[in-house]
Amino acid sequence: MPATAVTRRRLGTGGARCYDDPVATTERPLSIVTLTASAAAKIKQLQAEEPAGEAEVLRLAVQGGGCSGFQYALGFDRGPQEGDSEVDSHGITVVVDPWSSPYLAGTEIDWVDGLQAGFAINNPNVSAACGCGHSFQVEEGEAPEGAPPCGTGCH
Repeated sequence: MPATAVTRRRLGTGGARCYDDPVATTERPLSIVTLTASAAAKIKQLQAEEPAGEAEVLRLAVQGGGCSGFQYALGFDRGPQEGDSEVDSHGITVVVDPWSSPYLAGTEIDWVDGLQAGFAINNPNVSAACGCGHSFQVEEGEAPEGAPPCGTGCH
């Protein structure tokens, strides 16, 4: 039986969401990172706007920081580096460094159109997230002492 990940999706309407929001869960096959078709289309569009050779792969990483302890870094790179995990999703090569891989296993990147258009990172490893949606915690991680609030008023 293949490994599965649980995707958490916040329920409710409008406004900033906080730690105790109810979630719906969905099981899906586990991979490091996948892209939705809409995310891949947007990434291809953005890659075409970059100088040749500068945006060969999409790099997703986890960095310390943000009001919940970790934050995502998403950007283009010239290619994979030694030790990177590589995934091809909808014709886009996504690379993840070895330190970030455990925090990102099963993550899906989506592109959301509308008033607040942007990439949405759906990470099944997140145990808590700030209302701003840009920082998160995992089960073994905690927000650094004295971390500033995100400014959404959710905590």
